[in-house]
This record gives sequence, C-alpha cells and structure tokens, in this order.
Amino acid sequence: MKILSIETSCDETAISILAADFVGENTSKKPAFKILGNALHSQIETHADFGGVFPTLAKREHIKNFTPILMSALKSAEMLIERTDGQDDGEFSAYITGALSSLLDREQELRNQLQEFFTKYEKPEIDAIATTTGPGLEPALWIGITGAKILSFIWQIPIIPVNHMEGHITSVLIDEERSDDNQEVLEKGLEINFPAVALLISGGHTELVQVNSWGDYKLLGQTRDDAVGEAFDKVARIIGLKYPGGPKISALAKRFRDGEFASQNNSASIPWDLPRPMITKRDCDFSFSGLKTSVLYAVRDYTKNTELHEADKASLCAEFEQAVTDVLISKTRRALEISGARTLIIGGGVSANTYIKDSFKKMIASEFTFENSEQNVTLLLPQKNLSTDNSVMIGIAGFLQYSNGHFISKLAKEHLAWDQTEFPELRAKGNLRLE
Repeated sequence: MKILSIETSCDETAISILAADFVGENTSKKPAFKILGNALHSQIETHADFGGVFPTLAKREHIKNFTPILMSALKSAEMLIERTDGQDDGEFSAYITGALSSLLDREQELRNQLQEFFTKYEKPEIDAIATTTGPGLEPALWIGITGAKILSFIWQIPIIPVNHMEGHITSVLIDEERSDDNQEVLEKGLEINFPAVALLISGGHTELVQVNSWGDYKLLGQTRDDAVGEAFDKVARIIGLKYPGGPKISALAKRFRDGEFASQNNSASIPWDLPRPMITKRDCDFSFSGLKTSVLYAVRDYTKNTELHEADKASLCAEFEQAVTDVLISKTRRALEISGARTLIIGGGVSANTYIKDSFKKMIASEFTFENSEQNVTLLLPQKNLSTDNSVMIGIAGFLQYSNGHFISKLAKEHLAWDQTEFPELRAKGNLRLE
C-alpha cells in the first residue's frame, strides 16, 4: 500500500510518501518499506534567537510551509499530476470549499493554498494518510492533523493517528543502504527479535520502553525532569553556545578527546567532576536537571578567578557528555536485564550523537553477545536522517497501526461539520503517552 505521512509535532514540517508491505514467508513476515517521496522544512534558524522552539511561531511556519511541502513530496514521488481540462465540476469545487471553510475557518492562508492545490491537481494513488497526533507542541500538531483531515475528506481515504514516539521506535525498520543495485527496499525488510527495549532520547523525551511486538508497549522508565536533549541545550546556553546546543557540545567534546587542547595550561588538565544522577538506583528512571545545575555551579565557581576559554569549554563538554552517556548506558543495561530483551533500539534526535552511539556499540559487544553473556542482544539505530523528527518514521508506524486495524475509515461527507468529540483520536495531544 502507499501511505502519505505528516509530521508537525515541533519545528519540522515534513511529508513523505511510502510504499509499504509485508515480505517473507507466513512464519517470518517482515514489514518492508520504500521511500517514494520525501520533503522537509526545518525551522531551526527561525527559533535560534529564542533558545528553543516558540510554539505560536512554529504553528505559523507550519501553515506557511504545509502546502509547498505537500507538493514537493508528491512531486518527488511523481504523483503531482495536473488536472486536465474539463475535469473541474461545480459539485467538486463546492465540496472543496465547504470542507476547507469548515476545518480552516480561521486560517485563510492555508485555506487559500489548499483550495488552489485541490483545484489544480489530481488525487494521487494514495491508500491512507498517517499523521502525528502527539506528543508535541499542540499548536504545531494541530496543523498536521487538520491537513490530514482535509486530505482524507477530499480524497476519501482512511486516516491513521500516530504516536510520535512509536515513530522513533519504528524508524529503524528502513535503511536505504540495505538495498543492492537499486533494488527496492521492499524486497528486503527487517526482522526484529522480540522482546525489544527502545531507548528514546530527544529534546523532549527520555524513555525506556519494552516492545513486546509492534503496538504492544510497556514503559520501563523515564526522566523525572529534563529530557537528555533538553539538558544538552541548557548546558550549551550556560557556556555560551547557541541553540541547538547538542551538536555544538559534541563537536567541542570530540576536539578535547582528540587532544587538540592538550598543550594548553587550563582546565584541560584540571578534570571537571560532574555527578551521574540516579546511576546507582536500581530502576530505569532518569534525572538530568541536577546534572545541568552542577554544570552551572561549576562554571560559576571556575569563572570567579579566570575566564572560561574554549579549551575549558571543550573539557567541560567532554565530561558532561561522558556523564550523560554513563547514565544512559547504566539505565539501559538495567532495562535489558529485567526485560530479557533480544533487541535494543535507540531512537530520537540524540541517537545521532556519535559518542553515545559508539559507547552503546561497545557496551553491547562486550556485555550482550553470546561470547560474553547468555543474553544476545542486537543493537539497531536509525540512519542519521531518520534520527531527528521526520515523516518517514510516521509512515512506518502508520503502516503497522493500519495493519493492526487501528485507523479511521475515510471521513465521509456527512462528517463535514463534525465536532471534536466525534473523533477524539484526531485531537492534538501534547502529552500523549505510548501504550
């Protein structure tokens, strides 16, 4: 089947078209995917001066970018086909106008863009629409959900509500590098050995989830305060690095580990000593607020007598990144042991951190292989462009939800004047849980 997927949970406007199917024998069927079209607009530069994402501004940017991104994704999938002369009819135009007026009564810019789009282009060969309904910023989520409703109305195809965090878990199921000689990835597929543990690390979330099968999840632990990506950004702000801070901290830490500052007489030879919060507690919960505060106090004390030079920042970044990595590995090790998992999935924007990835690879190789343990664990990571927020992962999760019967049949014409109580699963839910 072909799925159009939409992601607007934060500061990326993203739309993709995927071909999805199950491949293999009945006893070992695997989900397999091919990206037919993909378009994304990031708002990082727009929000940089705010030191984080400003929800109202994010919504406004999604409104501006939704239709162009939709057209770009369809064009890359060779599905943007102009309507031929004589196809227009009054009834169809009236239906479009009614749907847009009902669902976008206060968003004239988006309404006008979509009116022109539906009038000019044919319905593509899409079987269903998947959209993120949470968690995330509710004003931003609202744009993607409303866009999905409109497409479902006009094209008369089913709509699939998707949990953003499930998208990060399922993002490991596609890897274009697995295709050989330009063969379709649909011929490949990836078999997951369940149960699995998913470590989800991003700017808004830090969770450990037991995955018994697709759609069957159990929360093992989560952060009690700051998410790990949030801690990276706050520490970056403390030492004068601009948003987003995670990549900048990692770059400075790498320069320190590579010995670039070894000859300088500064804190490169005076080790920082940061705590590893909750590392000794025998649970799977996290806490990063105290670690961030420790950095704040360490910088305050150090700068009483001297300036914080770049070498000082680099050594502090290395210690902070090591502290975060130590905690993540310790808690994940605990989750693997109590769940008996055979697969470890790491997803979310922080999974792109090279040092964290390499540390987990070493941990799995030394502690969870048949050579060293009775519990053999396979580590799966998303390809780099699928670690941050994207619509490809929403399409993957949407296909699995659809296959389990979790979707809303096409929104019929009689639902044109619906109210929000009729389809509660299509509301924006900023704190949506993974269940």
